[in-house]
Amino acid sequence: MAEALTQLEGSVYKYLLDFTAEHTYQPSIRDIGKQFQIKSTKTVSDLLQSLARKGYIERDPARSRGVRLLGFTGGGKTKPVPYYGKIHAGEPSLLPEHREGYITMDRRFVPTEEVFFLRVKGDSMVGRSISDGDYVMVNPAVQPKENDIVAARIGDEATVKTLHHQNGSIVLDPANPDERQIVLKDGDDYSILGVLCGVFRPFVTMEAMTAAQPAVNQTINQPANQSASQPVS
Repeated sequence: MAEALTQLEGSVYKYLLDFTAEHTYQPSIRDIGKQFQIKSTKTVSDLLQSLARKGYIERDPARSRGVRLLGFTGGGKTKPVPYYGKIHAGEPSLLPEHREGYITMDRRFVPTEEVFFLRVKGDSMVGRSISDGDYVMVNPAVQPKENDIVAARIGDEATVKTLHHQNGSIVLDPANPDERQIVLKDGDDYSILGVLCGVFRPFVTMEAMTAAQPAVNQTINQPANQSASQPVS
């Protein structure tokens, strides 16, 4: 899983988001130190370096305000939540190079700074209203309970299932009678990545629109003496 932020790091990160949204530029190291009553600029710099190492910002050490908030789009009281296309076998399971982008969320719906999105593949959870192509928000900061919907890593694959315990083993149950349950035992290569705390379902994506554009343009630009096929109403 992605490395968790300390309480101070989380507070600094929120301050960076709010300050940048309000002023349209990032706070300086001295601004951050004044906000959190930190006298040492090196301590502030070390905090920013930790945020960069954990994948929340990028830094340009040569500039006083050389901080780029990864995924930030400028909206106030929002948070860019990363989504991952691959899962790493082992720990940490979430690597920066597997991050495919961000979904900017109203912070009221983001329970912790460590949440992330995974994209669902398949219909194993349709019985719990989770469909193929959905983005599920995962909270790694809470302890999974019986009947929670969890994201789990099995080897280098991610899966979303309902958590149960049975005879000392962890059982991951699908919500589709056509899918089989997964029984995890001691010694298996797995980890529970977190508990689902939200589902985002786009009905159209920019990628799909871009892919469809050439076909649309071809139809529009077709010579008048060639009749395009028309749907039957």
